[in-house]
Amino acid sequence: MAYRVDEQSGIHATPQETMTRAARVMLNKVPEVTVFFWVIKILCTTVGETAADFLNDNLGLGLIKTMVIMSTGLAIMLVLQFRTRRYVPVIYWVSVVFISVVGTLITDYFTDERGVRLQVTTAVFSVILAIVFALWYASERTLSIHTIVTTKREAFYWLAVLFTFALGTAAGDLVAEQMNLGYGKSVVLFAGLIAIVFALYKIGLNAVASFWLAYILTRPLGASIGDFLSQARGDGGLGLGTVGTSALFLAAIAGLVAYLSITRVDVIDRTPVTD
Repeated sequence: MAYRVDEQSGIHATPQETMTRAARVMLNKVPEVTVFFWVIKILCTTVGETAADFLNDNLGLGLIKTMVIMSTGLAIMLVLQFRTRRYVPVIYWVSVVFISVVGTLITDYFTDERGVRLQVTTAVFSVILAIVFALWYASERTLSIHTIVTTKREAFYWLAVLFTFALGTAAGDLVAEQMNLGYGKSVVLFAGLIAIVFALYKIGLNAVASFWLAYILTRPLGASIGDFLSQARGDGGLGLGTVGTSALFLAAIAGLVAYLSITRVDVIDRTPVTD
C-alpha cells in the first residue's frame, strides 16, 4: 500500500488515512528555538528550583502538599495546552514553569523523603528518559520539536520534558552538593558543557540530538543559578533568598512571554497536513 509522507510534519499516511488523520493534526505546538527560547527555559528552570524550595521550606507546606498543589496546577495547564490547536506563548511557558517545579519535586521526594542516593536517581531518570525517547522514535520516527503536530507527539514531548527536569535536578544536586563542587563552579561547569554541545552542533552534531542534550543541561544550569543566587553566603550563595530570586525571574519570564505574544517571533511556520 502506498504511503504519503508530509515533509513538514514527517507523518506517514495512506491516502485513505489522510482525511481522518488531518482532523487530528495541528499547527506546531512548541516555539521555535531562538535565543528567547533558551533564555526563558533557563529562567524557568531557576524558578523551578527556587519556587519548590520556597513552597516546601519557607511556607512550610512540606514536600507532599507542595507536590499535590503543583501537580494539580501542572495538570490544569497541560489540559489547556493540549486543547489548543497552535502554540500559545502564555499557556506553553506557564506549563514549563509548572513542570519545572514538579520535576524538581519528584527528585526531592526520592532523595529527601525516601532516602534514595543522588547517584541512583540520576541513573534511573537517565534510563527512563532514554526509554521515553526510544518509544517516541519507534512510534513517530522523529524526535524533532518542529513536528509536534499531533496529540501523540505532544504527549511524548511533555513526558520527555518532565524527565529532563527530574534528571537535571538530580544531576545538578549531585555535582553541586554531593561532589562538593559548589553552586558557582557548577554554573560554570554546566554552561561550559552547553557551549561544548553548541560547538559540536556547529561542526556537524545532529540538530535533534544537540537540542535535547542542551535542553537536559539547561536544567542543572538553571538550578545551580537559582541556588547560587538564593542560598545564604555561608552556604556558597549570594543570599538573595528564594522569594527575591523567584520574583525576579518570574518577572523576567512574564516580560519575555508578553513580548513573544505580541511579536510572535518564535512561532514555527508549519501548516497542518491536508490532502
